[in-house]
Amino acid sequence: QVQLVESGGGLVQAGGSLRLSCAASGRTFVGNAMGWFRQAPGKEREFVATINWGGGAVTRYADSVKGRFTISRDNAKNTVYLQMDSLKPEDTAVYYCAASKGSVVTTTPGRYDYWGQGTQVTVSS
Repeated sequence: QVQLVESGGGLVQAGGSLRLSCAASGRTFVGNAMGWFRQAPGKEREFVATINWGGGAVTRYADSVKGRFTISRDNAKNTVYLQMDSLKPEDTAVYYCAASKGSVVTTTPGRYDYWGQGTQVTVSS
């Protein structure tokens, strides 16, 4: 049974940092795309960042987080991370980790096959 478990969320002041982790179990995701999405109250789930490894790290970011967030992965630990710096109140949301059975990095939620339960990130002004 595949499980993705997120951790690292919490309450932080604007300008602060948080590091989210997503530990996968049940199968290895080496060679598969993994990503982060978020959903704020009353809004649709939106893409944040995605990563795969193709000789070198291949990453994509939403324009709203580019330059502030960094996605990385540790294949040995089957874990993906999201370092979030210079946080803004508009980053407040539940953050979800996702993993794909495919290798192509994608921003489309429907292309991901496995999802975590989410971790709350709240940024106060």
